[in-house]
Amino acid sequence: MKKLFAFFVIFSILFVNMACAQHSSYADYKTSLGVKFYPGGITLKHTIANGDAIEGLAYFWNGTRFTGLYELNYDIEGLNGLRWYVGPGFHFASYDSKFNNGATAVGIDGVLGLDLKFKNVPLNFSLDWQPTFDLGLYSSFYGGYGGLSIRYVLK
Repeated sequence: MKKLFAFFVIFSILFVNMACAQHSSYADYKTSLGVKFYPGGITLKHTIANGDAIEGLAYFWNGTRFTGLYELNYDIEGLNGLRWYVGPGFHFASYDSKFNNGATAVGIDGVLGLDLKFKNVPLNFSLDWQPTFDLGLYSSFYGGYGGLSIRYVLK
C-alpha cells in the first residue's frame, strides 16, 4: 500500500511539473454550478488568477463526501474553449454503515481532465478522472472517481 501511495505522489508531482509549460489564456467564465455524473454529486467551479480553478464537490452516495481540488488549466492549441487540467486535492468522507462499515476518512486526490465552454452558451462541460487515496484506518487507493460534469455558468 505504501508503494502505491508513493507511486501516486511521485506521478502527480512529475505530471504537474511537465504540465507547467503554459497556463490557459482562455477563460470565458468565472463561476459555474452543476452536477457531476458518477458517482453523482454537486460541483462548483471558480476560475482564479492566471486561469487556474478551484472546484468543490459534494457527493451523497453511500454516505457523504466533500472534495476540494486545485486545477491547473492549459489551452489546447487551435481549439478555443477547450482546455485540459491537472491538479491536487483533498477529501473528507463519512460513509454509511452498509458501505465501508460506516468509516470516516480523509485523503488526497488528483484530477486530470478536459474542460469545454462554448462562447455565448451559459453551459460548461468537463470530463475527468479523479484517483483518490484514503488515509487512516482503511487506507486504500481508489481510481474509480471522475466523470462528466455539466454546469450552468453563473458569471
